[in-house]
Amino acid sequence: MRLLSAAALAFTVTLPMTTHADEALDELLEARHGFYQMLAMNMGTLAGMAKGETPYDEATASRAAANIEALTHYDLPSLFVEGTASGQIKDSAAKPEIWTNMDDFKTKFGGLVEAATGASEAVKGGQDKVGPVVGKLGGACKACHDVYREKS
Repeated sequence: MRLLSAAALAFTVTLPMTTHADEALDELLEARHGFYQMLAMNMGTLAGMAKGETPYDEATASRAAANIEALTHYDLPSLFVEGTASGQIKDSAAKPEIWTNMDDFKTKFGGLVEAATGASEAVKGGQDKVGPVVGKLGGACKACHDVYREKS
């Protein structure tokens, strides 16, 4: 009877810790998704203007670019922790190669930081100014996605 009680106690003690760890990973993934949703929303605003699908509005373009600049000041690579790769956690598109080549992953994120620097000023002055900024930002995103994101 004592053996059964000890086993039951061990099960109930470890179960909440596993649940807590899973919840922590889910929160990290949710934060990553939130980052990318904000990035996509602001990129969409700029891309729409660059393509002429939406009218150019300098204040809106500058604000969207400033939002992207601000996002790149967040330490996004810190949200990529072991156990959050595609196939390890639901809804992750992160390839396992991120964790075997974290320095390169961080360098590629640095490329986005560089592309975003000064973007809020660079989009001012007319619709023709937005396209080159979108191109730089999109190129930085693609450089990382080509290597570290599962195709959807």
